[in-house]
Amino acid sequence: MLKFIRNIVLFIIAAMIAGEVVVRITHAVSDVPQRIIDGDGIQKYYPNQTGYSLNGEHTWLINELGWPGELPKSYDNLVLIIGDSFVENFMNPNECHQAPLLEDRVNEYSFLETARSGVSFIEAFEIAKQMDTLNPVKSLLYINDSDFYESVKEISEKQDITQLDISKSRVIHGKMKSPGIKKVLYNWKLMYYFYNRFPLNFESKKPPKKYVPKERTLKHANEVDGLLNYIKTKYRITDKILVFHPYSSKKLITKCEEVGFKVISLDSSNDSNSWTFDFDHHWTCYGHEQVANQVARSLKSSH
Repeated sequence: MLKFIRNIVLFIIAAMIAGEVVVRITHAVSDVPQRIIDGDGIQKYYPNQTGYSLNGEHTWLINELGWPGELPKSYDNLVLIIGDSFVENFMNPNECHQAPLLEDRVNEYSFLETARSGVSFIEAFEIAKQMDTLNPVKSLLYINDSDFYESVKEISEKQDITQLDISKSRVIHGKMKSPGIKKVLYNWKLMYYFYNRFPLNFESKKPPKKYVPKERTLKHANEVDGLLNYIKTKYRITDKILVFHPYSSKKLITKCEEVGFKVISLDSSNDSNSWTFDFDHHWTCYGHEQVANQVARSLKSSH
């Protein structure tokens, strides 16, 4: 009996090792870069990481500053590109990122992306403040309506997202959720594969619906006013350009312009091709190219 149990254990160990090798070779799960929280309370990535996307279709890289993408060859006339998962853009190869696309279209500037999934509107300004040591001439903040609402603690408290407590006029930096468990999952590829394949919920899974964009309405107007007034008081906004996603709330855009922000409103309404993946709201390479075209035109006209 003891020998039988030992053989079963050895078989399970061998199967797990073989499964781990197969998952790694076939890239059955995406590699996920490891995060840190720096001394300023900003979540970024451990520098100089690389990894594969799902099925190994392309690789991503984290530069020595801890941000996705390659560093610019020169920091002269530097423009920062700040944003969340849309700019982080692990789902597309590096040539489809905003920095290289804009460099091809606007020769007057160099570009550096500082992006991470989950960056809120208020955290974008914390990142911009930290990056001021590089003396950027402009900062492009790629945003949508939810980035404003997620920034305010009074609307919905989120411990993993940097928020503003309006009542106390205080920025609360986000904390990483379950960093120990995530580190185990991301390094144990076979377990991460099973975690993604068989998530720990027993609700019947419905097939995803095709993403259909629609114009948004302004919500939480008073809280948004409080957020904008705090940002105008505490941060420099004259060199910040807000790049609003298509179908953003027109009233929200107007509020930002009234505060003093320069604004670029992206428009995909007349494009016969979709900017997004079929079942995901993030931009494809085509979408990123159209975004870069519109941003480049605005930069050239202002230059």
